[in-house]
Amino acid sequence: MTTESNPSYQSDVAALRERVDRGDADAADELIELAAEQSDMEELRRLAETGNSTAADQLIELAAEQDDLAELRRLADQGNTTAAEVLDELTDE
Repeated sequence: MTTESNPSYQSDVAALRERVDRGDADAADELIELAAEQSDMEELRRLAETGNSTAADQLIELAAEQDDLAELRRLADQGNTTAAEVLDELTDE
């Protein structure tokens, strides 16, 4: 079952997003953890684009695990030095 077709996951994400929008920092951490557990790159990308460095780190980790060089390249092109380093490591192997 994908994250998009999992109603429970989508409900949890929606509730956490509401809390994040109200400024709840704990909810942001919970949402990042949930998205990482579900391998939800789209949600991690959305959070990273708001400037959340923890989400960016989780996105890099997930992209590396999945050998998603395109995602790592995208992040590196945006100036993320960690993504650039991981990309270098993966392409040197």
